[in-house]
Amino acid sequence: MTTLPSRLVQALHRFNAAHPWDHNAHYHPWLLRQLPRRFGSALDVGCGSGDLVRRLAGRAESVVGVDADPRILDRAREATDPTAPVTYTRATAPQGLPAGPYDVITCVAVLHHLPCADTLTRFRRELAPGGTLVVVGCARPEGALDDAIGLAAVPLNLLMGWAKNRGRATAHRPVSMTALTRDPELTFDEIGREAARLMPGARLRRRLFWRYSLVWRAPAAPRGR
Repeated sequence: MTTLPSRLVQALHRFNAAHPWDHNAHYHPWLLRQLPRRFGSALDVGCGSGDLVRRLAGRAESVVGVDADPRILDRAREATDPTAPVTYTRATAPQGLPAGPYDVITCVAVLHHLPCADTLTRFRRELAPGGTLVVVGCARPEGALDDAIGLAAVPLNLLMGWAKNRGRATAHRPVSMTALTRDPELTFDEIGREAARLMPGARLRRRLFWRYSLVWRAPAAPRGR
């Protein structure tokens, strides 16, 4: 596995700390493109400050945002129009998720905090027939391909941080970036094997900025005779 010199790593950390930007929100537009233009109900697991919940609410009849952190849920409620079709609920996934079915389930940079197989199984159970699951996740890098994608992301990450902060250093971080983080334990291939077992036909892709995507559409309900 490729290892960057420690001085370079420290310099990158200092630059990123001074030019923060939300890698997860970067994928929100892509995520929305995977969904129908209009749908009924949606569940966002690990909603944090509610950025994605509010975007989903522009298409959905109702959206439930779930997070285990009551403080960040308070921030999400403060930032959300009270007339929006949104409910925020404190719950721990996967056992505590509110029952569906949901036409859409989203989960961004959260699955690696949870037991993978149990969580995917719960998502499958709560997804309505014909519904769509979209996961943007983090995997433990392993192998030459992950190394190459990670190295390619380094200069792009610097450029994005510079552009989004208009070249100025700042101590301000988006609320969405204040949640607790942890390193992923499963590799992309291990996640892929679990998804293939539990959700046949799921599409997994490696992405830039140390992310992967998983998209699965539940089988449609049988047509009545």
